[in-house]
Amino acid sequence: MLAADDLTPQALDEATSEADAPLEFRMAAMLYRSRRQMLSVTEPVHVAVVFAMWGEQNRLHPRSDGNPFGEDALRRKIEQLDWVCRGTPVRWSLYAVDDGCPHGSGEIAEAIAATYDPARPVNVLHLAQYLPAADGPLRQLSSVDDSRKAGAIIAGSLQAIDDGVDAVIYTDADSSVHLGQIGLLVEPYVNEGTRVVLGNRKHPASVLVKDGARWGIGIKNLRHMQRMAGHAIFSRDIADTQAAFKLYDAALLKRIIATPTVFDFSFDTDWIAAFLSMGEEFAQRPFAFVDSAAESATAKQIPMTTWETLLLGLVRALRHHDLLQTPFSRDMADVIDEEIDDYRDLEAIIDHLPDELVDAGEADYGDPEIMSPNAMRQWIRERKAMAA
Repeated sequence: MLAADDLTPQALDEATSEADAPLEFRMAAMLYRSRRQMLSVTEPVHVAVVFAMWGEQNRLHPRSDGNPFGEDALRRKIEQLDWVCRGTPVRWSLYAVDDGCPHGSGEIAEAIAATYDPARPVNVLHLAQYLPAADGPLRQLSSVDDSRKAGAIIAGSLQAIDDGVDAVIYTDADSSVHLGQIGLLVEPYVNEGTRVVLGNRKHPASVLVKDGARWGIGIKNLRHMQRMAGHAIFSRDIADTQAAFKLYDAALLKRIIATPTVFDFSFDTDWIAAFLSMGEEFAQRPFAFVDSAAESATAKQIPMTTWETLLLGLVRALRHHDLLQTPFSRDMADVIDEEIDDYRDLEAIIDHLPDELVDAGEADYGDPEIMSPNAMRQWIRERKAMAA
C-alpha cells in the first residue's frame, strides 16, 4: 500500500505496473500524473480542446431509463478541464462542433453551455456556418454532407487558432478519454518544446478498456496491409494512429491542415503523414481509455466500411505527402487501390486467413518477407472470386 508521502513518479509507476493492480487504481494514477504534470508548468499556455458532434444527442444528455447510454458528456468535459487546470498557468477553451448532425447535437450542446457562466470558454460551433468557404482548408467542402468528422475538427481547430490559442488537442464527443489527462500531453509541449504529442493506447503503461472481439480473424490481413503500405508511419513506432487524444502546436497545425487529403475519420493518418513529411519530431504518451461503443457512429456502420475508410484514406494521405518510400509500400498501396473497391471486398477476407498470416503477430504485420504485396493481391483475388 502506498502512503501519500510515497507517491513519487517512480513508486507510482512500479505500483501500477504490478499484475494485480486494480483498474481503478491505474486510472486514478493516470489522473494523478496528469495533475502533477500540469502543476509543473510554469509559463502561461492557452490550450483548445476540439471535438466533433454527429449523432451525439444521446451521449450529450445524462443517463436515464429512456437514455441508458447517456453520458452528460459536455458537462463532464467542462468539469474535467476545470479540475486539471485549476491553480495552473494553463488556460483552456472548449470547441464543440456540430458536423451537420440531423438530431440537433449542436442545439443540445448550446442549451447545456447556456447553463454556465457566459465567461466560461465553451464554444459551440456549426460546420454549416463555415460553408461554403471561398478559400482555406474547408474550400473543398460543398456542404456538411461532404464531411465525416474531419471537417468539423478542422473548423474547430481553425477557429481556435484564429482565437489565439497556443495548442490544439482533439478528442471525441464521448467520455472515453477523461480530459483530466491533458497534462500528459501539455507537459512535454510546454516543458520540452515538443510540438506534436500523440496519445498511445498501445503503450504498456496505458489503461485500455475496449472490446477486442469486434473483428474476425481476417483482421490480421487488414493490419498487414495497413502497416505495409503505411511503413513510413508504422516504422516510426506510431502504433495507435486513431487515438482521439493528440496535441498539436497551433502554428504547426495551421500548416498541417492547409491542404487536407480527406474529410472523414481517417484524418488522423493524414495529419500524421503531414508532420512526418515536414520532418517534425514528436512524442508519444500513455493514457487511459474506456471505450464508449454503444452510441459510436462507427459501431452503427457496416463493420467493414470503417476499414474501407481507414485503408483508402491512408493510401491517399501517403501519396499526397510522398511517403510511399519503399518498393513494398508502393506495391501494397497499389494493391489496396486496385483490389479494394469498397467494403464488400473487405468482407470477403475478414473471416479468412492466408497460410502466411496464420501465426503472424504484431511484430510481423507489414513485413513483406512474411507475405508480399503480390501474394496478398493473389489471395484477395481468390477470396473475392469465391465470394462472388
